[in-house]
Amino acid sequence: MNYNGILIGAVVFLSIGICHPLVIRMEYRWGKRGWWMWLAAGVLFCILSLTVRNDILSIIIGGFAFCCLWGIREMFQQEKRVLRGWFPENPRRHEYYQARRKELQGKL
Repeated sequence: MNYNGILIGAVVFLSIGICHPLVIRMEYRWGKRGWWMWLAAGVLFCILSLTVRNDILSIIIGGFAFCCLWGIREMFQQEKRVLRGWFPENPRRHEYYQARRKELQGKL
């Protein structure tokens, strides 16, 4: 039996499980302006995936790279979730959220 697919799937699932709470935490702390960190991590892991000789490890690192790249989109979506009231907003950035709500009124 070949367990490689199950192993890769489990690790990518774990990667998603790690990245999603990090997106929420980063948006709460810094707002969507932290998206570049996800880009840097995604590019770094893509390059690392290309240099690793072990196929299984390369695939796992590549999967994590694309979870990081997906995190860019999620940062912007998370701000929308906060503006809708689905997630708590950072009280220190209340003025920013109020301005964004007025700006996007009717579009959320």
